[in-house]
Amino acid sequence: MPKSRIRKKKADTFAPPEKRTPTKLDMGGRRWVAPLMLAMFVIGLAWIVVYYITQADLPVESLENWNIVVGFGFIALGFVVSTQWK
Repeated sequence: MPKSRIRKKKADTFAPPEKRTPTKLDMGGRRWVAPLMLAMFVIGLAWIVVYYITQADLPVESLENWNIVVGFGFIALGFVVSTQWK
């Protein structure tokens, strides 16, 4: 049977890691996304809470139970806006 080749080991050389320079994060001009997203969440939550606390008299009495849908609509818009956040 033929003899297998003997592999030579590479010399262990230590290479120090390169120095990293800190880079500034570029927000890409989308600084408005987080405040708008949070505002939509808070408005939606406040709309629903006010509806329940006032026993359907406020925020818009003529909408009746659709006030809940409006509140959840604001919350859904907050999630839609959150997709733009990087």
